[in-house]
Amino acid sequence: MVATPSVLFVCVHNAGRSQMAAGFLAALAGDRIEVRSAGSAPADRVNPAAVAAMAEVGIDISTQNPKILTVDAVQASDVVITMGCGDTCPVFPGKSYRDWVLDDPAGQGIEAVRPIRDAIKSKVEALIAELTGHLPSADVRGSR
Repeated sequence: MVATPSVLFVCVHNAGRSQMAAGFLAALAGDRIEVRSAGSAPADRVNPAAVAAMAEVGIDISTQNPKILTVDAVQASDVVITMGCGDTCPVFPGKSYRDWVLDDPAGQGIEAVRPIRDAIKSKVEALIAELTGHLPSADVRGSR
């Protein structure tokens, strides 16, 4: 892996799962890992329940905006993590692709989003350890 690995999180709307994953990675890894997120069919805004669930653990994703998945974003990333976007993600040689199977928080209330958030946090922590050889450094409040 390169000195500063780059991770791209991709889900359909880039409004829930990928935004929460990017928020956790940015908070927990700091500048040790470059973070991107995108969607194959971006929503107009980030899911309010995802924003609220992340705020509960001290991470603000309210200023984020869903972004369209581009070939450039994939090419610029070392690791591409998909979350339910199917075959819409372009595949390039030399990239590491992973598919995280997570429930879609779209249309769900915060009670349903919390376990998704917590599963994402666990996966992000494992990813940080894998890519950097170190455990996450930031102090993010535990889930409720």
